[in-house]
Amino acid sequence: MTDFTKILQLLSDHNVEFIIIGGAAAIVHGSSRLTQDLDVVYRRTRENITRLSNALEKQNPYLRGAPPGLPFHWSEDTIRMGLNFTLQTDLGDLDLLGEVTGGGKYEDLLDHTFEIEVFSVHCLCLDLETLIHVKRAAGRPKDLEAISELEAIREEQQNEE
Repeated sequence: MTDFTKILQLLSDHNVEFIIIGGAAAIVHGSSRLTQDLDVVYRRTRENITRLSNALEKQNPYLRGAPPGLPFHWSEDTIRMGLNFTLQTDLGDLDLLGEVTGGGKYEDLLDHTFEIEVFSVHCLCLDLETLIHVKRAAGRPKDLEAISELEAIREEQQNEE
């Protein structure tokens, strides 16, 4: 089970720049769907990659779904040479995305975020409209199923305005 509180606190304590997206962002917007992992888009600057590497190094990050024993070493170089990582850690499943389909990089998404406080951690979350857009662009069955609920939430919010 993913410990969202501890992962968010860990990223925050290390000053990692990230944006919550995916199922966790949907929950922030009012979705009733459960999620098993935390999806974040992280800033790919040298400094932020160092902070991200340091934040997770003691949490035994390993590629989720990879066969046991596959050589994988979590480091700044690993992050720099890669882009998107679906990880299992001692705190649970974490998807680290350097870029997201339909949304781009951290810098591209910044204007489509808002600050929230979740589990006493201040962080950025993707806005509802952009979340719907990136889920549609991903095109996975589970994302397409989530879109109708998110669109209903959007319509309800518009009616309240």
